[in-house]
Amino acid sequence: MPGGVFDPDSLKERASVLEQKSADPDFWNHQEQAESVLSELKRLKDKYESWETLKNNLDDLEELLSLALEEKDESLEKEIEKGLGQSEKRFEELNTLELLSEETDPLSAFVTIHSGAGGTEACDWASMLYRMYQRWVERRGFKMKILDLLEAEGGIKSVSFQVNGDYVHGLLKGEGGIHRLVRISPFDSNSRRHTSFASVYVSPVIDDTIEVDIKSEDIRVDTYRSSGAGGQHVNTTDSAVRITHLESGLVVQCQNERSQIKNRDTAMKVLKSRLYEYYRQKQQEEISKNAAEKKEIGWGSQIRSYVFHPYSMVKDLRTRHETGNIQAVMDGELDGFIESFLHYLNAAGKQ
Repeated sequence: MPGGVFDPDSLKERASVLEQKSADPDFWNHQEQAESVLSELKRLKDKYESWETLKNNLDDLEELLSLALEEKDESLEKEIEKGLGQSEKRFEELNTLELLSEETDPLSAFVTIHSGAGGTEACDWASMLYRMYQRWVERRGFKMKILDLLEAEGGIKSVSFQVNGDYVHGLLKGEGGIHRLVRISPFDSNSRRHTSFASVYVSPVIDDTIEVDIKSEDIRVDTYRSSGAGGQHVNTTDSAVRITHLESGLVVQCQNERSQIKNRDTAMKVLKSRLYEYYRQKQQEEISKNAAEKKEIGWGSQIRSYVFHPYSMVKDLRTRHETGNIQAVMDGELDGFIESFLHYLNAAGKQ
């Protein structure tokens, strides 16, 4: 559905094809592929059924309005206004999903946050961003799992986590880039204003339907002792895994599991995800300016500014979307920025 045009007939046709696949006796011979088919089938049904439900609700409101006008019953006014408000909000949510037409938009996502230069200040900022995304995940009803966490004095040096849910990658892909904070430092005894930076990198959790070739000779695998939370066993064995992709220079690591095998498996999934994004951006000849983890985490490369002092403002430097309610943003109210970015991409013809 390029351009955000809703086509229920094509959705139902695709759903019918997937239902036929799921009825095949050999369907579960390849479990991951089968789960992917069922996941897509659920997304398709949810999509067209959601629009049909919205249409039915509006039809009911129209009938209620006609009844109120015919009977001159003003007592129904509040009920009608409430129903219209709910329908408008639901329409905006569904309309946003119509902007998500890239291959990986329906998938879950890996997110990594790195603190920039600046010691305690930057680490505190990284932890604030991490909390912000946690709150957004809770608001949306998605699920989140930490893959790797490196704590530092005052906050977080880096954290990687997986967010599971429908269209998570499509919604979060615009969050990738450098985030800039301006505030009066709580760590400065002279109460001076400080500027801190952190990078956010987002990539899709891809499955076997998307091929990414990773040869054993192209990677280096290192194991080390986990430093994260997880109990005594985790901290006394070399269960953590770091994988370096030699050609691209991409590095991923995982230490959340007790088993080295499980950590390696998760790290390979993250690497596959990152390489997919890397090669996709390289093909578009934009990797130098779009790959968030390749940018210097500092001035001139930020996508969004969060200003606590001398005024309150969060502003996206690409879409110009802004709000003065900075506390709401830090509590996970990101949908305005997400929607404006998707409209920005659609207008630019990049979807």
